[in-house]
Amino acid sequence: MTGRLLRRGLATAAVALAALSLQSTGTTATAAPQPVVGGTRAAQGEFPWMIRLSMGCGGALYTQQIVLTAAHCVSGSGNNTSITATAGVVDLNSSAATKVRSTKVLQAPGYNGNGKDWALIKLAQPINLPTLKIADTTAYNSGTFTVAGWGAAREGGGQQRYLLKADVPFVSDAACSSAYSGSLIAAEEICAGNLAQGGVDTCQGDSGGPMFRRDNAGAWIQVGITSWGEGCARAGYPGVYTEVSTFAAAIRSAAAGL
Repeated sequence: MTGRLLRRGLATAAVALAALSLQSTGTTATAAPQPVVGGTRAAQGEFPWMIRLSMGCGGALYTQQIVLTAAHCVSGSGNNTSITATAGVVDLNSSAATKVRSTKVLQAPGYNGNGKDWALIKLAQPINLPTLKIADTTAYNSGTFTVAGWGAAREGGGQQRYLLKADVPFVSDAACSSAYSGSLIAAEEICAGNLAQGGVDTCQGDSGGPMFRRDNAGAWIQVGITSWGEGCARAGYPGVYTEVSTFAAAIRSAAAGL
């Protein structure tokens, strides 16, 4: 691997969701890569904290007025009114969508394109929807995770109209580092996907969206932020996510400062 292929501009459940893309666009079935595996449309209200950002990324409501996303989705810190957050719908064309402009952006201190891939976006007003709590320990950095977003349903594809979701299994740091020839920053990143077969993954446009699972009380908790990977849903190349627990204290402090 010669560099980090960031997932900005287009994420969720990659090749696995191409059939859903066809349903929403009316393309004939012959255009779909086969086989299509693992992934479905999210139900309205299923993940109420999901955010679509106008620069082509995803995010999650950290508070009702702050969105947690990826550092590579934004261009530095400071006042910023150019971003629109869309919330409250799974269908981006829905007239019921809530749209709120940004006021400030905080990119992770020290971000240089390698690791530390998190950022916060403050909104002009609160969005009255549930928030997604973040993991502050590594206790939930295992098992099966859920990913969601409006990004490409196949490698090289375009943004989706409907929110898509898929489940991806944890991949160990050792296996992921081997897959990426040592490019993984194990202390800051966590990997997930079907390592042997591929087929389910985040993709371009899912950047900044959450990877989450249930905690011991049955509530959703965010353990990752969609960051980068080699292509989408390729066998041997799992998705790489910012390890949220590593940065939980920094995220809390930064949010308080906004």
